[in-house]
Amino acid sequence: MNDKKTITRAAYVALGCAALTLAACSTSSTSTTSSSTKTPSATPSESASEQAKSLALTAYRGMWQDFAAAGENSDWQSAQLGRYSTGAALNNMHKALFADHTSGVVTKGEPVLSPKVDSTDSAANPTKITVKDCGDSTNWLKYRESDGQLADTPGGRRLIYADVQKQSDGSWKVSDYAVHDVGTC
Repeated sequence: MNDKKTITRAAYVALGCAALTLAACSTSSTSTTSSSTKTPSATPSESASEQAKSLALTAYRGMWQDFAAAGENSDWQSAQLGRYSTGAALNNMHKALFADHTSGVVTKGEPVLSPKVDSTDSAANPTKITVKDCGDSTNWLKYRESDGQLADTPGGRRLIYADVQKQSDGSWKVSDYAVHDVGTC
């Protein structure tokens, strides 16, 4: 993620609390998950490059969907989190959900995503793709379990970068991501 990782702690409260910010500071992607789900295959008529891009975007969207589902009850141990994420991305989602769990908050709603491929490591047959998004957390917020009241500030549109890598089993997973402040896109 290089220079795209300069993030403040408050940058993504609505999309994952403190641990999402940790993802912006982490460059490690050595962790793996024992739960491996292959990313759906692309159509045969697509080029290898187009297939890779499509699968990377599917993995990116899937990661956020799984994170939103786990956030409904702050399930930091959800096996679903490893379907589309690995390394620093997976580690930081676990940390964010654990922080929510210990703080007694849950997340309601879902983020609105509009990801696009920003770059690839190879034009012909990429194995690493950087995704750029302007995610909207306006309707994806944290609430206190004890009384159901809003526990954080309203969300908004924020710039997100994610590294998505082809795994040894052929699946694509997000290995790291960086989320910027509200209003950065």
